[in-house]
Order: sequence, then C-alpha cells, then structure tokens
Amino acid sequence: MTYKMIVLDLDDTLLMDDHTISPRTKKALMDAQDAGVKVVLASGRPTFAMTHIAKELELEKYGSFILSFNGATITNCATNEQLFSSTLSPETVHELYHISKEEKVWIHTYVGDDIVTPVNNEYTDIEAVITGMPIIQVDLFDEAIHEPVVKVLMVEAPEKLVILEKKLQQQLVGKLNVTRSKPYFLEFTEVGVDKGTSLHQLIQKLNIKQEEVIAIGDSYNDLAMIEFAGLGVAMGNAPDDIKAIANFVTDTNMEDGVAKVVETYILNK
Repeated sequence: MTYKMIVLDLDDTLLMDDHTISPRTKKALMDAQDAGVKVVLASGRPTFAMTHIAKELELEKYGSFILSFNGATITNCATNEQLFSSTLSPETVHELYHISKEEKVWIHTYVGDDIVTPVNNEYTDIEAVITGMPIIQVDLFDEAIHEPVVKVLMVEAPEKLVILEKKLQQQLVGKLNVTRSKPYFLEFTEVGVDKGTSLHQLIQKLNIKQEEVIAIGDSYNDLAMIEFAGLGVAMGNAPDDIKAIANFVTDTNMEDGVAKVVETYILNK
C-alpha cells in the first residue's frame, strides 16, 4: 500500500515528554513530506497551541493541515483558512458548568487565546503549561461565556473522570461528544465531531482514500481516527484497550515510535 497521509496526535505521540520532537522523528517526517506525503497534526489542543509545531515541520510549505480541538476545527496551514469549525452554544456551556458543580469537578474552556475557568486548579494549570495559554479566572462563569466556544473540559483526578466519563456519555448521548484526551481531561465537543469525522472530511477534500491514511495516537480521543484510518497505529505508551483496536502497535513516544512507523510504512527503510 502507498500511503498519502499520516495523521499524528501530539502529546505522548509525536512529542516526547518534554514536548519536543526528536531529531529522528523530525527527519522522518520531513523526508515523508519531500516524498509527497501529507503530514497532518490532530490534537485536542487549541489551534493556537499547535501552530509552532506546524511551523517546525513546515506544514505551510507542504500545504498541510491542523485538526485542533479534537477535530472541531480544520485549518489549512498554507492559507490559515478554517475549512471546518464546530462550536458549542453558550447555553450548552452553562449546562456543562452546572453539571460540573453537581459532580464536584473543575471546568474550563477557551475564549480567544485564553483559558477561562471559574476556579483555578492543578489540572487547568497543566493545560496552561501544555498550550502556553494564559488562565483567566472569572467569578461568574455563566456571564463570562456569552459567545459560542469550540470545546469544554472537565478536569479532575483520573479515577474520578473514568466514572464520570461513562456516566456523561450516557446522559449526553445524542447531544455532545464526550471523551478523555488525558486521564485527567474529559472533553466535550459537538455531537458527531471527533478526530475521525474531521479526518473523513479532510481526505474527501483532498481526494485521498481512507486506506491511504495512517493515523497514530495514544489516547481515547484518538480512538476514532485510529479506527478510521487504513493503518491505525497505537503508541507503545497507549492504554491496552487502545492497543487492542489498532492495526499495529509501535514503540513509545520516548523511543521514536512515530519515526519507526514512517520509516517502515512510508520510507520503506
């Protein structure tokens, strides 16, 4: 099979634990792009927090794309045009805020290039470090969110979110997409929107077939694109249930797992 696109999650997949790309992985991806393969970044991160990685990989030069907010936004790196954008209404955000208070978990969302939360906490602090975005703490969260937003997160200890994820997937079925991106991040987007559905939209625009796509990820918000791709790859550091649905399991993000997939399936090394 000749693959024409490789789609990469960022944290704990493309990026090492220090949030950088290893030299071997970067070389493999640049060689793949020189060979005509599209490299697409797909993350739960906001677009703002992905652009520096896109620039490092020169996605603008190669006319590639970013799928941000778990697929709720598709951005053309060459033109900065949004090809797709999905949002949640203020009323939906307010409903999620009230659920978060009932469930005694923290919540945050994004307004512009800021993270907005009613109560700062250790997990929102982690998001700020990952994204490089400032935190704005507001006393009246309902009043602060008066325009549509792309995504909302409830954040808490992993053992609590495991239970809450299952509960809210049932409670909000048909209304919202509910998935974890990290053990302590429970994310909410518009129903029917995930990395898999956005990837489907993108390849249709580019006339690339499903079987010509490789998708690599490590977490539950990567599940849809791993299942969708012709070759779905789980990282060696992924949970066992993600590995079980993948076509192939590569090495960890600290062992050049992405580079090894590119070298084997695209560069034929």
